[in-house]
Amino acid sequence: MLPEISIDVAIIGAGTAGLYALREVRRAGRSFLLIDHGPLGTTCARVGCMPSKVALHAAGLWQSRQALPAIGVSGSEALQLDKTTTWAELRKQRDRFTASATNKARTAAGEQLIEGRVRFVEPTLLEVETAQGRVRVHARAVIIATGSRPQVPAWLDSVADRMVTTDELFELPELPQRIGVLGLGAVGLEMGLALSRLGVEVTAAGGNSLAGIDDPQVAERAIKAFSEEMPLWLGPPASVEPLEKGLLLRSGERATEVDLLLVAIGRRPNTDDLNLADAGFTLGERGDPLFDPATLQLGKWPVFIAGDANGQRALMHEAADEGAIAGYNAARGLSRRFRRKVPLAIAFSTPDVAAVGARLSQLDPSRIIVGSASGEANGRLRILGGEHSLLNIYADIESGRLLGASLLCVAGEHLAHQLAWAIQRGETAQSLLQMPFYHPVVEELLATALQEIAKRFATADGLPMGLVAED
Repeated sequence: MLPEISIDVAIIGAGTAGLYALREVRRAGRSFLLIDHGPLGTTCARVGCMPSKVALHAAGLWQSRQALPAIGVSGSEALQLDKTTTWAELRKQRDRFTASATNKARTAAGEQLIEGRVRFVEPTLLEVETAQGRVRVHARAVIIATGSRPQVPAWLDSVADRMVTTDELFELPELPQRIGVLGLGAVGLEMGLALSRLGVEVTAAGGNSLAGIDDPQVAERAIKAFSEEMPLWLGPPASVEPLEKGLLLRSGERATEVDLLLVAIGRRPNTDDLNLADAGFTLGERGDPLFDPATLQLGKWPVFIAGDANGQRALMHEAADEGAIAGYNAARGLSRRFRRKVPLAIAFSTPDVAAVGARLSQLDPSRIIVGSASGEANGRLRILGGEHSLLNIYADIESGRLLGASLLCVAGEHLAHQLAWAIQRGETAQSLLQMPFYHPVVEELLATALQEIAKRFATADGLPMGLVAED
């Protein structure tokens, strides 16, 4: 007979969502187990947002040498980069982030951490395969926070020994001379640019859009800007075939030889090996569990799913919120519905690409005003070499209330946050213009776009735009 454990809440997965769920379970004073098959450390710290930003930062430092001759520096063309040393240092930095995340998990869970693989027997009965043997866990509530893994289509099986996913990229001992990037989402764009700026010959292919941009004006500028750094093969589907050495990457009539393929076509939830169907859960057409997006609950069961595992909003800050929602409900036996924050997505591509709030494709063109501002007219961006920057803000045609935005901009991560906060607070273009804007700053791009919208609305007593009279 298997050893059995009874607890209040079982949390499957020690990533971001799992740790935020654990915080809420502990805050409620409930007993718990944190179960993870390893390696510990969040996706963000191990293979996601932090390693890519480390690479982008180093690549940006190296790329900056190209601007030195313009200010009178000579000899910069003789500088050399030892990519093997660079890559080893980047892995060390990545390892520090991973170690920190791992220590947080071990410290938070203590003796309540079990390392092993889980399968559901019943909705609140789990079986865990550990190094010491199998254990059965009876829980009053369960939180599924098992994260995700890279998608790798079957047609790549023939070149499996010549490709890496984003989970494996930073394990390479050294960088190849030529690399193909399959997938032009945010991660594919970021890593393609980072490797190109470090001196790797990069060719990026796949998909009909770049970094998920659905505003055609912003997309056009982004494609033009990034095509100057690496070939972007949009449109025709990509294919690969093995060569005696390396691979042949194709897209339509375009073809090139590469040494290695980086697959970055998205991630899939880690729920397919949890035995959910046999345990009694309802699954969708793709085999993913059905859940309420406001409560994160699976059907009527006291089981909740959070973070990348539910495939809803695969971003670190969303995983944190979802973990907190799941932990709150699971620990208290509730199905409380939560209002979600304004959607915010950023690619740290320098210039950054960001989408905030409603996408242009989700809005009725007859019901919105688009306020636009370009970097050519912004003094700070001209100094920073960001003349190609573009910001489009979408506002309600009747009130001027902000609905969404799309941008390509140097330091755009900061504009994106300001816009997300403004949209969530229900601000209008007119109310935001009552805030101070310093000069010269990138934020003046925001002021210019807001003025495009606000000029459509009459001010009380004909007051100047952005000013409020004393009572």
